[in-house]
Amino acid sequence: MKKIIFFLLCLILSVSLIIPEVFARGRSGGSVRVKGYTTKSGTYVAPHHRTSPDRSKSNNWSTKGNVNPYTGEGGTKEPY
Repeated sequence: MKKIIFFLLCLILSVSLIIPEVFARGRSGGSVRVKGYTTKSGTYVAPHHRTSPDRSKSNNWSTKGNVNPYTGEGGTKEPY
């Protein structure tokens, strides 16, 4: 009985660690937090989130049909 309970607890723990990663990658491709920085011209860029880097233009939040989950704004750029 103890082995079954231990197994179930291990299973629940591993699933709880895997599931959020799967949903985070969803249609948006996941996100990356960008720290604030100052450009060469002296303009400060506040910390923000962006989509994870990849070669696809269709899964970026700024592409039409996608929505930025942090701001709720819809994309405006054509995917192709």
